[in-house]
Amino acid sequence: MPLIENRPVAPPENLFNRELSILAFQRRVLAQAADETMPLLERLRFLCIVSSNLDEFFEIRVAGVREQVKLGATALVNGMSPQTLYKQISREVHTIVAEQYRLLNDDILPRLEEQNIVFLRRSLWNEAQQAWIKQYFLSEVMPVLTPVGLDPAHPFPRLLNKSLNFAVELEGRDAFGRNSNAAIVQAPRALPRVIRLPAELTGVDNGFVFLSSILHAHVGELFAGMNVLGCYQFRVTRNSDLFVDEEEVKDLRITLQGELQQRNFGNAVRLEVPDNCSPQISEFLLEQFGLDREELYRVPGIVNLVRLMQVPDWVNRPDLKFQPFQPSVPKGLDKRDDIFASIRHNDLLMHHPFQSFSPVIDMLRAAADDPQVLAIRMTVYRTGNDSELMEQLLKAARKGKEVNVVVELMARFDEEANISWAARLEEAGAHVVYGVFGYKTHAKMLLIVRREDNGKGQQILRRYVHLGTGNYHPRTTRFYTDFGLFTANEEIGADVHEVFKQLTGLGRAQSLHHLWQSPFSLQPNVVAAIDAEAEAARAGRKGKIMAKMNALLEPQTIQALYDASQAGVEIDLFVRGACALKPGVAGLSENIRVRSIVGRFLEHSRVFYFYADGEEKVYLSSADWMDRNFFRRIEIAFPVLDPKLKRRVIKEGLRPYLTDNSQAWELDGDTGEYKRRNPRGARHSAQDLLMQEFGKI
Repeated sequence: MPLIENRPVAPPENLFNRELSILAFQRRVLAQAADETMPLLERLRFLCIVSSNLDEFFEIRVAGVREQVKLGATALVNGMSPQTLYKQISREVHTIVAEQYRLLNDDILPRLEEQNIVFLRRSLWNEAQQAWIKQYFLSEVMPVLTPVGLDPAHPFPRLLNKSLNFAVELEGRDAFGRNSNAAIVQAPRALPRVIRLPAELTGVDNGFVFLSSILHAHVGELFAGMNVLGCYQFRVTRNSDLFVDEEEVKDLRITLQGELQQRNFGNAVRLEVPDNCSPQISEFLLEQFGLDREELYRVPGIVNLVRLMQVPDWVNRPDLKFQPFQPSVPKGLDKRDDIFASIRHNDLLMHHPFQSFSPVIDMLRAAADDPQVLAIRMTVYRTGNDSELMEQLLKAARKGKEVNVVVELMARFDEEANISWAARLEEAGAHVVYGVFGYKTHAKMLLIVRREDNGKGQQILRRYVHLGTGNYHPRTTRFYTDFGLFTANEEIGADVHEVFKQLTGLGRAQSLHHLWQSPFSLQPNVVAAIDAEAEAARAGRKGKIMAKMNALLEPQTIQALYDASQAGVEIDLFVRGACALKPGVAGLSENIRVRSIVGRFLEHSRVFYFYADGEEKVYLSSADWMDRNFFRRIEIAFPVLDPKLKRRVIKEGLRPYLTDNSQAWELDGDTGEYKRRNPRGARHSAQDLLMQEFGKI
C-alpha cells in the first residue's frame, strides 16, 4: 500500500542508516557481556547472542547491500552509496568482532577458569586426557566425517551455510599415487561443538574441549600415510533470504519447500578463519567463495561462538546466572475457574514474561475439550517445533471442531517448522491457509466461537479473543517482554472476525470498529494520532506521545514526529533496535527523546500512547513503525479499552522505562551514538521492578 498522499517524508539527511543502527544495537548487547556486574555465565550468553545476531545480519542485511554493490547500484541510502555503506559496515563489524574475542579471551574465559569452568587448550592436555579424547575421536567423530581431497575428480565441495569446516594442507602421495596438497573436512551438524570431559580427567566438574581442537589433534587419522602441514577451521556465511516469484507460484508450500533446500547454498557473504590460518589457505578460500579480503574475518579462537550458548545451561552454577524467576498468573486466571466466564466478566491483561503465558494454552485447551466451542481461528507466525498450542489445535480438529489456521510460511528461519505444522494440521482436518501472498501475516490473533445461553433462555454465539504483541511461542514468552489481551468485547470480536475473513477469503477491506490494520489503516491512524497531538500543542493544550517498539524506520511517520516535536509535543520513544529518527536536534526534534533498553529480557512489546486531551489512548500492536510492517504485512494495533487495564499498560509498559537508569541507553541525535544512562543516586531497572512486582524471585 502507498504512503499517505500529500504528506511530507523525512529527507535522507534527517535519518540514520538502518544497517549502521542495527550494528549500534549489537554494541549495546556486547556491552552487557562486558558489564562486570552481570553474572559471569550470563555475560558469556550475551557474547553468543551478538554472534547469533551478526549471523542473521550478514545473511539478510549485508547480503542485500552486497547485491546492490554487485549490480552497481548508485541510489543513495540516507545519503550514502551502497559501496560506501558496505565498506562502513565491514569496518564496524571488524571492530565489534575484535572486541568480542578480546572480551572472551582476556576476560570471560579466565574468569570462568577461576570458577573451575575450564576450556582445555590442546597444548595443555595431559596423557590421560589425550587418551580419552583420541578414543572419543575414533568412536564418535571419525565415523561420521567425510574428508574430500581436492583434485580434478574432487572439486571444491558445496559447503552448507554456517557449517564448521576444516581446510587441511597435505604433502605426500596416497594409495592411488595422487599428490593432492589440500583437503576439506566438513563437521556434520549432529556433532556437538563443545564436549564435556569426565571430572576425574580434569579435576573440575565443568571441563570442556572444543570439537575443533579434537579434530586438529587427530586430523592425520583421516589421511593415512600423508603429512599434515596445517589444519584450519573456517566458516562461510551465505545469503539466506528467500525469493518467491508471485507470478510463478501455484502452491506456496511446495514452492517454499524447494527454496529451503537451496537456502544453505546461497552466495557467500562472509568468511571466518582463525588468526593462525596461513595466507595461502585464506586466499584460496576467498577465491573459492568469490569474496574480497574485507569480507575475511580472522578471529583468535573458534569461528562459531554461537555454539557456546549451550554452556550456561550445562553448568549447574546458579551463583553465576540470573537469579531464578517464576512468573505469576494474572488475577482472574489464577484459579481453576471457567476461563470463558472469567473473560466474559471483564477483559484480562497479561504482561509477559513477568506473568505466565500458560493462560493462553489453558484457553486453547479448554476450547479443544469444550463441546460448546464450535470454531477456532488462529494466526501462526513463530511457534517452534514443539508447541503445546499446536497440539491443542490438532486435538480440536480431530474432535470435529471448525479449526482455521493462518500459517505464515515466510516467517524467516521458521519456514520449515511452519510447513511441518501446516501439513499436520491439514491431516487432522483443520483448514490451513497461508494468508495473502506478498503480505506476511504477522498479526497475533486467536478467535474462539462458543455457543452459550445469554441468560434469557436463548442460545447465542459469543466470540472470545486473545490478541498479543508477541508470537504464540511458549519458549520465547519466557524471555521476551510482551502484552496479551483476553476480551469478549463484541466489537473487537467482530473486527478480528473481519480480519480473518480477509485472510481466508476474498473481498474488499471493511471499516473496523477499533482495530488499526496494516496495510490499510494502521500507518494512517498512527500518523493521524501524532498529528492530533501536534494540533493540541499548537492550540496551547498538552500534547504527549510515548511509544515503545523494536524498530523505528518509516520516513513519513518520522516526519510526523518531527512536526509534532516542533509544535511542542513531548515525545518519549523506547526503541530497542534500529532507529532512523534523530532525537534532540535543534530546530528539528528538540522535544523527542529516544531510549533503548537492553537487559535480561528482550524488549519486544509495542505500545503506543497518545494523550488525546486527557483521554489517554493506548494501543498494543504486533507492528513496529517500519515500512514493511505498515505496507507489506498484515498487522493489527488494538486499543486497551478497560480503564484499569489502560492504567496498567502505562504503569508497567511505559513509565518504568522513563526512569530506568540501569539498562537504558540514550540516542544522541547529532552523532548517532548511544550513551548508557548512569545511576545518580538510587538504581532503577524497569525489568527488575516488574519482576519484583509480579514474580517470585
